[in-house]
Amino acid sequence: MPISQPTRVSRFKNEKAEDRFRTAYEHALGELWPGPRTALNLPTAFGTTRVYLTGPERAQPIVLLPGSGGNALMWHRYLGALSEHHRVIAVDPVGEPGASSQTAPIADGRDGAAWLEEVLTGLEQAGVELTGAQLVGCSYGGWTALCHQLHHPGRVASLTLLEPAGFSGYGAKFYTWLILGGLASTAPRPLRPRLARLVGNSTILETELMRLVRASMGFSRALPVPPVFTDEELARLTVPMRFLLGGRSAMYDSQAVADRIRLLLPAAEIEVVPGTGHDLPTDRPDLVIERLLQGVS
Repeated sequence: MPISQPTRVSRFKNEKAEDRFRTAYEHALGELWPGPRTALNLPTAFGTTRVYLTGPERAQPIVLLPGSGGNALMWHRYLGALSEHHRVIAVDPVGEPGASSQTAPIADGRDGAAWLEEVLTGLEQAGVELTGAQLVGCSYGGWTALCHQLHHPGRVASLTLLEPAGFSGYGAKFYTWLILGGLASTAPRPLRPRLARLVGNSTILETELMRLVRASMGFSRALPVPPVFTDEELARLTVPMRFLLGGRSAMYDSQAVADRIRLLLPAAEIEVVPGTGHDLPTDRPDLVIERLLQGVS
């Protein structure tokens, strides 16, 4: 599986940039996180990982991995509903702007899988029950979840993947979507709902998260670009899986991706959601929450 090989680590450009982000992060955490939470800092070979836990301690666990450039706060609209029935574990990935810190390069999917395996092991060593865990990954987090399953099969009970990376390269359409979303997020707030519909990115309506994104401009990200999974790799996956794809995804032709998954993974549950795109988790949290609470058979 060819992949770019980062030889450096993600870090803030200077102390001022880091202080600016830390202040914005703590403010967003206080504003967005509903109810109580427990924070753990877990050591790994790639750096210290911050995770947040909420919900009943003995309930079935759900582990949440955000997309590229995100952290645990991406899931703030999900926490209340999910924590009523589940032990929710929201992760700030190493290498992304958040409360984790990277100390060694993550060169490829095997390294990303090893990092996640160390996080899960650290949780268990801290007394967190992971039996029957549902691993949820959005975009880049979906790619990491799939890599983890390839290299550590059977470690979790099921996967739910929201617009996962690893099924196409990053083309001009995706980068245009990113750029237009970034520009729209700087517009006056009254204009943003209309712009969000025009560019197909409801994330720009998340005021606190957009403040956090702007505060992270001084962060230099050094993580591998996900390659496309081969047929052989996908055919090796045996864990119960659900894929939720945006019908207007800017990342890939979602119907073509769904057809490929059906061919290689006939037992997987696949849903292409009409009218939404790569912003599926922020555009349709109601639908995603409903599917997460259903579990994966």
